[in-house]
Amino acid sequence: MKKKWLLGVVGLVVVAGAGIAVMSGVIQLPGGQAMARTDADAGKSKTGKDGKDGKKPDVPLEFVPQEVVQPALARLSGTVEFSGPLVAPQTALVRAKASGTLLSLTVAEGSRVRAGQVLGRIELAELNTRVAERSANVESMRAGLAQAERTHANNERLAAQQFISSNALETSRSSLDTARANFNAAQASLETTRVGLREASLQAPISGIVAKRHVLPGEKVSVEQQLLTIVDLARLELAGTVGTHEVSRITPGMAVQVRVEGVDQPVAGRVARIAPAAEPGTRSIGVTIELPNAKETLRAGQYAMVRATLADHTDRLTLPTAAVGQTSGQDHVWVIENGTLARRAVTVGRRDEAEGRVEVMQGVTPASQVLAARFDNLREGAKASVVAMRAAPVASAAASTPVLK
Repeated sequence: MKKKWLLGVVGLVVVAGAGIAVMSGVIQLPGGQAMARTDADAGKSKTGKDGKDGKKPDVPLEFVPQEVVQPALARLSGTVEFSGPLVAPQTALVRAKASGTLLSLTVAEGSRVRAGQVLGRIELAELNTRVAERSANVESMRAGLAQAERTHANNERLAAQQFISSNALETSRSSLDTARANFNAAQASLETTRVGLREASLQAPISGIVAKRHVLPGEKVSVEQQLLTIVDLARLELAGTVGTHEVSRITPGMAVQVRVEGVDQPVAGRVARIAPAAEPGTRSIGVTIELPNAKETLRAGQYAMVRATLADHTDRLTLPTAAVGQTSGQDHVWVIENGTLARRAVTVGRRDEAEGRVEVMQGVTPASQVLAARFDNLREGAKASVVAMRAAPVASAAASTPVLK
């Protein structure tokens, strides 16, 4: 009984010692080793989570200087862009000036012609007959005029000798005037017919290239029927439209860059004309661009894009384009204020896509510290700071010690 009582006392002492070890943060392992617990382990034993209240500690966000910018004053050159097809303003239609059968066409599509060159021939039998008829009429009127002149001269001599009355002399003078008017009318009619005969020879009105042939030899053509289309490619134009809110920034004579489909390099052009009023039913105003094309490398009908660069004469508060985000249509930036993150709504203005900057009219000041790029999962009110760039670790001296042979 005394031995059992001693064993019980020893067991109680061992249990009490283990409890004291647990309370002191030291656990006695077999072999005499001890393991210390961290405060976090102690917290887990109380709450079962990562802290006394179950929340992770708020770790401050750190940004390097390259990730934070301040708004800077700059001048932003704006751009206006519009597009449209190229057209040749110097385009002429060759029409038939007389009816008849088209006997020949000496040119085809793509042929180069010069002004005054004969392009074809129409059978003009009817027109030639009309010329002959009106020529004969002129000769008849000339003979009648000569007879009226002789009669009036004789009547003047007779009137001077008192052989005829003054009324008879006036009648003779009226007949002479009528004969002279008939002769002049016949001559005018003949000249008109001869002009039609000359125009019916199908001459090129301008120098250029035959763009389209509308008829073939052997067809019967009528007066004013289209026969050929000739274009001059030495100068082309582009007709586009610009919004009413931008047209005031464009002036006639302004230099522009035109990028034509199929052409690697942009072509220099200038603003030739601006329409005086907006097109009905739209808020756009027509703008015409002129392009020199002396080498005729461009063709009418090609699609082109015009880019007009607008100079800026005002210093504006600007930020990088990447610093401005948008949520539900509202532009905003993230700033660091008093060691915490804050999202600020901003009002933006002119943009310069080439420089990658945007004007900020409201929302920031020149002293604001703005995140230069868009970061994910940012939280307003989170702690944030700007830290210097950490230097790369230097290799240990032992590793760099040369090996002696």
